[in-house]
Amino acid sequence: MKPKVIRLGQWLLVLVTAILMSGCYYIQAARGQMEILGKREAIDKVLADNQTTPQLASQLQLLTEARQFSIDELHLPDNDSYRSYADLERDYVVWNIVAAPEFSLQARSWCYPVVGCVSYRGYFAESAAREKAEQLRAEGYDVAFGGVAAYSTLGRFDDPVLNTMLHWRNSDLVAVMFHELAHQVLYIKDDTEFNESFATAVEEIGMERWLASRGESALLEDWRARRELRRNFAAEVAATRADLARIYASSRPDRELRQLKQTRLAEFATAASKLYAAAGQTAPGWLQTELNNARLVSTTIYHGRVPEFRALLDACDGNLPCFYNAATRLAEST
Repeated sequence: MKPKVIRLGQWLLVLVTAILMSGCYYIQAARGQMEILGKREAIDKVLADNQTTPQLASQLQLLTEARQFSIDELHLPDNDSYRSYADLERDYVVWNIVAAPEFSLQARSWCYPVVGCVSYRGYFAESAAREKAEQLRAEGYDVAFGGVAAYSTLGRFDDPVLNTMLHWRNSDLVAVMFHELAHQVLYIKDDTEFNESFATAVEEIGMERWLASRGESALLEDWRARRELRRNFAAEVAATRADLARIYASSRPDRELRQLKQTRLAEFATAASKLYAAAGQTAPGWLQTELNNARLVSTTIYHGRVPEFRALLDACDGNLPCFYNAATRLAEST
């Protein structure tokens, strides 16, 4: 399959951004974006190609149907995002780093043009991400490091479906597309938790309606069970963060703080593992190997304000345009 030809203006925008910002980080980001743009091919062409595997064709057809649903029923943007496919020939599109001080739950932030300040740093090359993670650890930060399968430019480019997303179950694949499209509806600078919680709320609303519309009662029941697990997990995270905040605010010596921190994190790991076991799910490996302040921060980013957005939807009697307007007003008042 030949790659889709990219409009000259898009190439120039990426290249000029890299040149103006200079520095290795921005150059690698520009190159990574160029790779994504260069490997896109329209989904309808992929579906028409007799070399496309049945599994890939089935997934892309499902996403095509979900994309139309996102426009007709969820009032998400009607544009060319997720109407193309790109095979990056690797497992992750970017590798993200979240960092927090040893005795703080305030994530370190990095600031960029257009998107503002966010509480993570992303790299298109795993080696560069690992090098940055080790540097931050050497500086005394708690670090969370991991590959990310989905990537969004907030609508500034026509984001494709990526091969890195396709190892998920179908319901999660559709959910992530709804999530990323929600960022195109509302995104405010310098507030990662607001943006990700809003997108998570739209994702949840969208999945409820998508699966119900298809009569997928078994899938809907499974999705709700996994959502309940995520909410219970988020509650455990919130309780742990509250306890750690009190510990860190005390005047105890560092050695005692470290001991109290590790004890509370171990209690959290045990409680969280039991939640997953009770739900018949496998707990994340980092609960036992890489649990620290940065991990707690990264889990809160996506769910911290979801109840607030659900309340806005209830106040709008489920009307999504009303909900989007209410969320925009909330953003303006924040």
